[in-house]
Amino acid sequence: MGAMSEEGGALVRWQVELRQSYSAAELCAICELAGEELLAMVEEGLLRPSGTPGRWRFGAEDLARALAARRLQRDLGVNLAGAALALDLAEELRRLRARVALLERLLEEDLSQG
Repeated sequence: MGAMSEEGGALVRWQVELRQSYSAAELCAICELAGEELLAMVEEGLLRPSGTPGRWRFGAEDLARALAARRLQRDLGVNLAGAALALDLAEELRRLRARVALLERLLEEDLSQG
């Protein structure tokens, strides 16, 4: 996964190592978040860290959600609550589509056998 930042007016692309978990400081650096922004994302329910405050660990899903929320805020002017809602609805849509696909396969199998 790549991330971009602006240094001295030049756009710089750098690689993010995908792994199981990230510290709060790592997540802030990757997503270009201030500590207060990270805390607001956790309070809004957008991110679900494990551990205790001060020792939070964030998973790859949290990283993806934080990056998506930043894009929604930057590109569409969506506030944090709206970004959390949009991401939750998108996840629910993915789950429902997977469920429909499974049910369609099961129905096809049942019809082909009977």
